[in-house]
Amino acid sequence: MKETVRSSLKRRIKRRMAGEKPTVWIGKGGIGVPIVDEIKKQLKAQGNVKVKVLKTVLREKSMEDVASEVAEKTGSELIEVRGHTFILHKPKGSKKGL
Repeated sequence: MKETVRSSLKRRIKRRMAGEKPTVWIGKGGIGVPIVDEIKKQLKAQGNVKVKVLKTVLREKSMEDVASEVAEKTGSELIEVRGHTFILHKPKGSKKGL
């Protein structure tokens, strides 16, 4: 059974990350190993990461598909998709997906 983040925690994460700038950008190279590794590293250090997806990636996939794929590859939970940006969360102590 997959663990999910409680809705109250999701709200707190959204509020905290709203003022933050994205720390990872997914560009024309797509969702490659270096991008996934960088997101995993940031999730391990901070627990949350904000990712911006450039328009070139969205020619082939929808924003929701990109966000879901990254969440699956990093073993994290998708908190929010807004425009071309999404937020991922993974508790610092979690070993899943690393």
